[in-house]
Amino acid sequence: MREQLEQIKASALAELAQCGDGKALEALRVSYLGKKGQLTAILKQMGKLSAEERPVIGQVANEVRQALEAAIAEKQEALKEKELNDRLEAERIDVTMPGKAAKAGGLHPLSIVTNDLIDIFQSMGFDVVDGPEVETDHYLFEALNLPKDHPARDMQDTFYLGDNLLLRSQTSSAQIRVMEQRKPPIRIVCPGRVYRADEVDATHSPVFHQMEGLVVDKGITMCDLKGCLEQFVHEIYGPETQVRFRPSFFPFTEPSVEVDVSCSECGGKGCRICKGAGWIEILGAGMVHPNVLRGCGIDPEVYSGFAFGVGLDRLTTTRYKISDIRLLFENDTRFLDQFN
Repeated sequence: MREQLEQIKASALAELAQCGDGKALEALRVSYLGKKGQLTAILKQMGKLSAEERPVIGQVANEVRQALEAAIAEKQEALKEKELNDRLEAERIDVTMPGKAAKAGGLHPLSIVTNDLIDIFQSMGFDVVDGPEVETDHYLFEALNLPKDHPARDMQDTFYLGDNLLLRSQTSSAQIRVMEQRKPPIRIVCPGRVYRADEVDATHSPVFHQMEGLVVDKGITMCDLKGCLEQFVHEIYGPETQVRFRPSFFPFTEPSVEVDVSCSECGGKGCRICKGAGWIEILGAGMVHPNVLRGCGIDPEVYSGFAFGVGLDRLTTTRYKISDIRLLFENDTRFLDQFN
């Protein structure tokens, strides 16, 4: 039996030298030292030995077990160290190599124009307010002098969500909410997203953006409106840009005007961009209708005001000479990278 124990030790040590990973090492340990291992099987036969042989063989068996356990533990540490070194080598980073610069994003052209307009109007003393994109019929139409049977409602083909609930077609509804909550003087702009059931083409989209402005105070006249909008146009397009006011109609203002600017492409001579007119329409404006003031609890005999609405998408396309409004919504990085 002594020879068998020595043979087991020699065989185990030989196999141990060939183990290349932890899985093979564990299999070897179980094969020799497990409950059904070779060494255990030998020890089970010790009952057949004589009383004189039993302690001698037992001592040899313990020495073999201790030798194997020590060798396995040593091998295990060696494999762990090798695994760590291999991992460190595989994951080694050359800190002397130049870094890869992260690509920086930029503002969307619509955001650039919106921020510029906010800066311009805040410098004139305007506050920036917001309102819900889902509105009631009262705030979007009736409070703006558009009762249910008013024919001017046909000008805004809106998205209805219910009998009295719809997606806002203009940010004027935020002006009504402010006039109901504040007392004059009021000076605000309301930028935001609006919705109309327009067919998609190069100049129209069912989702677009507006910034509407409102001033209410004592003694406000068309001269104040003209001066405010001329200052705005010169800040956006340059001091050489001419401004033209044309009579128009809006139910919530009286009198009402359309505001044009001289075409920046041709200088007013006429070209493809301005369709030969030399002028480009950029916004509508007018003096706030007395009915609108009265409906918000403001006495039109004491206070007057003006309002205007700017199409941010059209302003962006004319400012950056973008030929198709759909480019603003397609998220094409080739287009957006030009504004970084």
